[in-house]
This record gives sequence, structure tokens and C-alpha cells, in this order.
Amino acid sequence: MADADTLPPLRDVIADLGLSAKKSFGQNFLLDFNLTRRIARASGKIDGYTVIEIGPGPGGLTRALFMEGAEQVVVVESDPRFEPVLSAISDTYPGRLQVLMGDALKTPLQSHIDGRCVIIANLPYNVATALLINWLKTEPWPPWFERMTLMFQKEVAARIVAEPGQKAYGRLSVLCNFRCHTETLFDINPKAFTPPPKVTSTLVEFIPKTLPPDAPEIGALETVTRAAFSQRRKMLRSSLKTIFPQPLDILKLAEIEPDWRAEQVDLAGYCRLALLLDNK
Repeated sequence: MADADTLPPLRDVIADLGLSAKKSFGQNFLLDFNLTRRIARASGKIDGYTVIEIGPGPGGLTRALFMEGAEQVVVVESDPRFEPVLSAISDTYPGRLQVLMGDALKTPLQSHIDGRCVIIANLPYNVATALLINWLKTEPWPPWFERMTLMFQKEVAARIVAEPGQKAYGRLSVLCNFRCHTETLFDINPKAFTPPPKVTSTLVEFIPKTLPPDAPEIGALETVTRAAFSQRRKMLRSSLKTIFPQPLDILKLAEIEPDWRAEQVDLAGYCRLALLLDNK
């Protein structure tokens, strides 16, 4: 573990290259090493691991990962303006940083991994949920990563960890907690970012679960939850008609009351519905 690297301060790097955050890339930079190192530490043990980072921008978190002991870091950056900055970091940590320029949603990350892996990222807001869903749908499961520590808008983080009956509980809650143990770690004030966003951010931890042999396919669970929560004000006997011709019979088999609404059904209930969809 290194206490500091030899690169210039991030604010100087940004100023010298005339860089600024772009809304089109969902960019908000973290420049405080106390904070980026706290994020790296919050993710648990990273020495001896390959760390995947999405949207490194000027490299504040990237540098913190090395300072906290990451063996290898693989970054995916879609904005070509940051290629020189990331090259400079690579020169400082020779042979330890792999820079992939392109769209993270289209990059086959697993092919760039050798050994134990974790994902740690201040995700660009505009692709954060799409990236998360992609990782949750990894096959086979358990996946190629051991855990994920990801930053989201606080509202999205609340949806991820929400429980049945809570206002934030929805499709994302079910899919995330079907395949992972989830926990919010800490909030990050908008003032910590450059430029400051209009919302607070929250760091969330995901630990993949080992699923039982009779677990449903995640595609079936996705279909069931989409039908249920797309009309969350309706009773399930009505909202599930789009996927089950006889929803009352299905709900009885799944031991779910037909006049319940989507937010009243727990993860186990949705798994029973998904299994019935798989077998219909």
C-alpha cells in the first residue's frame, strides 16, 4: 500500500488539460483523495485482486485504488479526452493498469480478468442502473466478480435495498436481492463532486449469493416483476394478466393473495411466481 503517488494533484491535471465534466457522459468527478481512499477501503480487501472501475475520468478513484493496495486495475472509459491522463497513471504503475476505451455496456469485461476480481466504481449516472442489471444477469452464477461496491444517486440506492411495503420497493429491489446481499455503506454530499450534482450519492455493497438448485431463472423473475410493478397501483390479479392467462390460479399456487399489490410481495413470493412462469 502506498501513502501517495507521484502524479500531480487532480485539480492541476484537469486545469492543465482544460477538462470539464460533460452531462452527456454523466460525469461528476471526485477529486478528494481522502474520500476516494475511503471508498476504496469500504470495499474491503483489494490487495491481490484485480479491480474493475467504470468511468474513471481524471483517475481520482483509480489512483486511490492503487494507494490502497490493488494489484491490478482495469478501467473502462468512454470519453477519449481522458486517455492521456489514464496513460500517465499507467506509467506511474507500470504493468498494473489496463485502460479500455469504449462503452462499458458493450465491453466484455470478463475476458480482461485473470484471477480474483471486484468491481468498484463511481458509476456515470446515465448508465448506472443498466450496468448493474447487466452484472446481475451474469451467467453462470455465482459470477466472475466476488463483490461490487458501486455509487448511485441516493434515490436509486434506496430502491436497491428497499424491503416489501416500503415506497422505494420495486423491480430493482427484487432483482438485486435475488442474486446479492445488498447494503448501503455511506452517503456522499454533492459538494464532494466537481461539478456538484443536484442529488446526494450513496455507496452500495453487493455480495453475490450462492443460489439454491431450484432458484428461478433471472429472466423469468425480470418478466414477473416488470408486469407487477409496471402497474403497481393495480391488484396483482389484474397486473399479472399480461403474462398469465389465469392469474387467480397462479396466485393461489404461489400462495399470494390476489388483492395484494406489487409492493406487498416479498422476494420469495416473486421467486415462486417466476418458477410458475418458467414451467407454464
